[in-house]
Amino acid sequence: MEQERVLALYDAYADGVYRVALGYLRSAHDAEDAVQAVFCRLLEKELTIWPGRERAFLTKLTINHCKNQLAAAKRFAPEALDELCLPAEPEDRAVFRAVMELPEKYRIVIHLFYYEDYSVREIAGILRITEANVKVRLSRGRRLLKEALQEVWTDE
Repeated sequence: MEQERVLALYDAYADGVYRVALGYLRSAHDAEDAVQAVFCRLLEKELTIWPGRERAFLTKLTINHCKNQLAAAKRFAPEALDELCLPAEPEDRAVFRAVMELPEKYRIVIHLFYYEDYSVREIAGILRITEANVKVRLSRGRRLLKEALQEVWTDE
């Protein structure tokens, strides 16, 4: 792919790629590496990105890269979240931390739905699961979040 097009995609979508990678990898440093790897891959390979589908394509590419990285490292230990990536409000920080502590299959659908504004249909396509499965994971994820946040807010 031409360098100018990759740079334009980087300017438009790097923040979203970073957030998705952070949701998977739980490490600011690993997420930054993932952003670099995703956009370097665009430079190195002849990939076809359909107009209007750039965001979904980059999200899918990021998720695949993160899965490969986690599988290769055979690790999934949560690390401390970088304070710079946390929301400013304390209540929002508690919710974000609770989302990041969810099991992966719930965390990623919650993150894509609420933080990245993807629809159920788009999430199903990205993760290659059914829309019904996305809805189930959203429901179960919300229930787990509610339980986790009740514990946090009753302890204060």
